[in-house]
Amino acid sequence: QVQLVESGGGLVQTGGSLRLSCTGSGRTFSNYAMGWFRQAPGKEREFVAASSWSGGSTAYADSVKGRFTISRDSAKNTVYLQMNSLKPEDTAVYYCAADPLNVELAHKVHYWGQGTQVTVSS
Repeated sequence: QVQLVESGGGLVQTGGSLRLSCTGSGRTFSNYAMGWFRQAPGKEREFVAASSWSGGSTAYADSVKGRFTISRDSAKNTVYLQMNSLKPEDTAVYYCAADPLNVELAHKVHYWGQGTQVTVSS
């Protein structure tokens, strides 16, 4: 059974930091693009960050550029999202995503994690 399991979410004050982790099991993801999406209450799921299978290419939503950093450790089947300078508008459930080709379009993502809550208080 293929699974993506996120961890690291929680409650943090404005300006604080969190690091999310997502570990895959059931297959190797070393040749998969991996990334992160988020969904706030009443809003659609939106792209946050993506890493190519090698980690050599990354992409970010404009809203998080300069504040969030995606990285991966293929040996551990894990992708990370370092989130700094957090704002209340970053509050959402954060989902890990993996796909053989592209993780910037939600409707094309092959595997999803169950999500982890991030709450930023003002």
